[in-house]
Amino acid sequence: MNLTIPYHLENYIGGELIAPINNQYLDSINPATGEIFTQVPDSQEADVDAAVLAAQQAFPSWSVMPVEERFKILNRIAELIDENLEVLALAETNDNGKPLWLSKRMDIPRASSNFRFFATGIMHFATESHSMEDKAINYTLRQPIGIVGCISPWNLPLYLFTWKIAPAIAAGNCVVAKPSEVTPVTSYLLSKICLEAGLPNGVLNIVHGNGPNCGEAIVKHRSIKAISFTGSTRAGERIASIAAPLFKKLSLELGGKNPAIIFADCDHEKMMRETIRSSFTNQGQICLCTSRLLIEENIYEKFKAAFVEQVKALSIGDPLNDSSRQGAIVSKVHFDKVMACIETAKQEGGTILCGGHAVKLDGRCADGYFIQPTVIEGLGPSSTTNMEEIFGPVVTLQSFKTEEEALALANATNYGLAATIWTQDISKANRTAAKVQTGIVWINCWLLRDLRTPFGGVKNSGVGREGGWEALKFFTEVKNVCVEF
Repeated sequence: MNLTIPYHLENYIGGELIAPINNQYLDSINPATGEIFTQVPDSQEADVDAAVLAAQQAFPSWSVMPVEERFKILNRIAELIDENLEVLALAETNDNGKPLWLSKRMDIPRASSNFRFFATGIMHFATESHSMEDKAINYTLRQPIGIVGCISPWNLPLYLFTWKIAPAIAAGNCVVAKPSEVTPVTSYLLSKICLEAGLPNGVLNIVHGNGPNCGEAIVKHRSIKAISFTGSTRAGERIASIAAPLFKKLSLELGGKNPAIIFADCDHEKMMRETIRSSFTNQGQICLCTSRLLIEENIYEKFKAAFVEQVKALSIGDPLNDSSRQGAIVSKVHFDKVMACIETAKQEGGTILCGGHAVKLDGRCADGYFIQPTVIEGLGPSSTTNMEEIFGPVVTLQSFKTEEEALALANATNYGLAATIWTQDISKANRTAAKVQTGIVWINCWLLRDLRTPFGGVKNSGVGREGGWEALKFFTEVKNVCVEF
């Protein structure tokens, strides 16, 4: 198939690629060069209405299609993503700024895995029955909700877009989806793949646009019964304020300020290698990145010296070069935000151990948005830098003396998405994992993901869980049926 990228992207509604009704577009910038990459529809409420209508027309037949037939279509989508890995990875890198090797290794393979996982999962999704001795039998139905809204972020564009869409349509729903207007291209290419795979018209509708206009129109629409959103805590709060009075189901995967708790008895070499990765993968623009490094006091100086040395060695360069470990920040707006956060850290009395500056490259990336990986020490747990999400290549160092102090530092923020614990003492690891206030804990590893496991956070990091049966449960309504003997 021919996955070309037009200058004007199109919405995917009712099985057709069409221009926005108002014929207005937003610029999509390649952050590595600062140049316009393409233009994305600036969709409004009327476009969302058209998408909902298409979904309503598709729902009666899709919701009762045998699961084996749904499997075949979703699995074909996965196959086509794999077959077009090179094109999709290049589009993701040009749109997002991440290194091309990362797009090839993580983003695009994970997108196909999402479809393949839920394609097979729906064939094994079972319900329960409860016998009331000699009186009655209760059985549970799990039925598709109807029309659902899926809104995804810019940091892992196709990866997280498919993470929502795949379980929603596998469960028999029809979807109105909005990718980030900052990184829309692979979602547009997905619409072409869905056409090639034979997905029935209207089952998936992709409407491009910004949050205040297009996103809010999805959240407000009374025919959309559930919203799955990944993004900032601020945006999640806004979505909840709109959706809650309308009694919509909500799944909100929001921000993180994730701690890595590093005990002296850890495997130092493995910990160092993985902590570099967990701090700066995708320029720190992953909600699971460890942005607060908590180090046991008696190895603090040793850790600091080795960590800073290795961070300084991370190469920043053109994302198309295999040697580049760090690519561009996703947009000028986000670049400015991260630089402002570094300035705040300085004003709060933090010491910049390395980084802290923008990077000017030569050649085609001369106008790109690049920031040095930055390490900061000397700030307390209540500082703005240690409390608020930066979502960039910036980490802080803090020391602790006891297990209790480590937990107090780890739990000091309003976020609770993920934590990483480094120790060879399994009892200590389990104690700490039980007490750290996060939805996900990794022990002696990071980002080791099993798609069967629940994913999500506590506190300001979100509401609900994604992944495995949790996702299929979210995208279905449960009904109990009692039959008297």
